[in-house]
Amino acid sequence: MRRLHILCEGQTEETVVRETLGPHFTVPGKVCVTYSVLKTKRSASGQASRGGVSTWPKIRTDLRNLLRDSSITVLTTMIDYYGVPDDTPGMVDCPTGTPWERVAHVERAVGTAVGDPRFLPHFVLHETESWVLACDEVLELVTGDPKLPEEVRTVVAEAGGPELVDGGRDTAPSKRLERLYPGYRKTSDGPDAIALAGLAHIRTRCPHTDRWLAAVEARLNG
Repeated sequence: MRRLHILCEGQTEETVVRETLGPHFTVPGKVCVTYSVLKTKRSASGQASRGGVSTWPKIRTDLRNLLRDSSITVLTTMIDYYGVPDDTPGMVDCPTGTPWERVAHVERAVGTAVGDPRFLPHFVLHETESWVLACDEVLELVTGDPKLPEEVRTVVAEAGGPELVDGGRDTAPSKRLERLYPGYRKTSDGPDAIALAGLAHIRTRCPHTDRWLAAVEARLNG
């Protein structure tokens, strides 16, 4: 039995893994999928808080603790590139170029820093909500807003693709969705749209995501 473990940034990513990625990768009797959420801090009582990204050392600690588990065949991450800590390997010397080139540079640096062949680093470009922007056809069904699909198509067309909608504080994919549809529920509407549209559709519109999924599939089948 091969085991894929996905370390998630927060509740939204955890739901996407549980509802969409887990079923995609699971092969009964051959491949199982587990997941966990980043531990960001501990209280005085020792209880860990979950979700969000704070510093690279905290991410590295979670990764190293997971890699102590020999039953994990592939460990990967579902963390937003938007908001990646500045102390993350590859961020200081990140080259100019396309967003795809920059995120690939950081992923390679993180993989080198962790140094375990089972680890496949991945950052969602720029946020998990980029996947939601790729799902414009189903957004009316999810939200009940008939204008939202066309508004989302306009945003994506102006950027050149869902993954190219930038990661600015006010212009990141989640901020755009909240502005277009003030009732947007990040932890439910987003995962629902992704599940309804399906990974095959998202892969055709999000090349970085497609490369990641293909790499995971290759390792599980190798």
